[in-house]
Amino acid sequence: MNSTDLAFTSALEQARLIRSKEISPIELTELYLDRIQQLDPQLGSYFTVMGDRALADAQTKTEQLAENLDLPPFFGVPIAIKDLNPVAEVPCSYGVKILRTRVASQDDLVTTKLRQAGCVILGKTATSQLGSFPYTEPPGFPAARNPWNLDYTPGGSSGGAAAAVAAGLCAIAQGSDGGGSIRGPAACCGLVGLKPSRGRISYAPVGDYLGGYAVNGPIGRTVSDVAAFLDATAGYVAGDPYWLPNPEPSFLAATGQTPAALRIGYVTEISPIGAADPICQVFAHKTAQLLAGLGHEIEPITLNCDDLIEPFTILWRTQTDVGIPPFFLDKINRWLWWKAKLTSASHYVRSLHTLQKFARKIVELSSAFDVLLTPTYMHPTIRVGEWAALSPAKTLEKIAHWIAPCPAFNVSGQPAISLPAGFDANGLPIGIQLVGRPAGEFTLLSLAAQIESAQPWVQHRSPIGGMGDGR
Repeated sequence: MNSTDLAFTSALEQARLIRSKEISPIELTELYLDRIQQLDPQLGSYFTVMGDRALADAQTKTEQLAENLDLPPFFGVPIAIKDLNPVAEVPCSYGVKILRTRVASQDDLVTTKLRQAGCVILGKTATSQLGSFPYTEPPGFPAARNPWNLDYTPGGSSGGAAAAVAAGLCAIAQGSDGGGSIRGPAACCGLVGLKPSRGRISYAPVGDYLGGYAVNGPIGRTVSDVAAFLDATAGYVAGDPYWLPNPEPSFLAATGQTPAALRIGYVTEISPIGAADPICQVFAHKTAQLLAGLGHEIEPITLNCDDLIEPFTILWRTQTDVGIPPFFLDKINRWLWWKAKLTSASHYVRSLHTLQKFARKIVELSSAFDVLLTPTYMHPTIRVGEWAALSPAKTLEKIAHWIAPCPAFNVSGQPAISLPAGFDANGLPIGIQLVGRPAGEFTLLSLAAQIESAQPWVQHRSPIGGMGDGR
């Protein structure tokens, strides 16, 4: 296997190669660090590269291989952590230039669990400022770019994570999703992105985030990889405001089980936004046809989000008031900060109540189906800086239209996964979204793996890092 093939090998297969001593953690880590040094200046996918720390950890793990220990699932596999999540003794900037040198005092729990799973942390990936936007262009940092076409965004706010995986600069990446920030970048970069159910992965040592609408999750190349990530990171911690029991058997086991015939609600139109772009509809329709051919029942429906956009925006803008003076924020976050200051506590609580009532409607709609199928985003990937000259209000309008299939399921707390479905006329990936019932990751992952088996995509590689597009 050549070095490029190894860089694009799935995380679980890399772990198997390490356990069988066909490769070592130090060899794999050196490979990724070399690729980061060579390719990341074009991509801007990493804010911080932890080269010396990663090599030291990989060397220790390589030495442990000789001891024939019972190794954890991702032993020696390189991973990246989003720069909204703290890693001890490493800067955590949240995409804010003035915080670039602020060092975290401890790991958060998801980082700790990934270490316990055996991962080698390569570095911190780029995020939009405060995680606010579905593109990754924070002032004071290089814009993150899409490995499929450098003129386009890899999405956001986990844009750096997706760009890194898509370019073969890590095996798998941690992201977070408060309104599509895992699923959107996965769709933009031709990857698998899982937003778990609310309460599935703890936010310890802090409480919830955005009323519980934001969750941690994986971006990877295969459904099995993201399922194994979920197994490694899921679980209740004392004091969590929400929690779910883990299934028996595991989430990874779900990917080896063929689902029974399912009833699937098929969405290509969202009120009040309208219909998705024709190319997004094409691939959603092709996926619906594929699922029908696999024995599932498909029923077209419309998703009504009339009661979502205004209260969700009110909740979203409160995340900008994190103790950073507004003149250190970009123009949109600064505008949101002032809007948040003008939002009364009673208005915030009413908005939260409206969203909770909306969530009940979405869960009630979903209860008639085993899974929902939608485009991940309403139109293809945008260019880097495409909306930079717009007013904040107009930018938010554009954002709301683009990401419309995603936020409803942050509000409802349902699990959702984005899968690659094809390419647009610019050679950029298009994704589809599957949404499960509450706590329904097992069925969701089983169905996603069935689609992956029927319509493989791992042979596709981006032109940047992949030695051609692989199509």
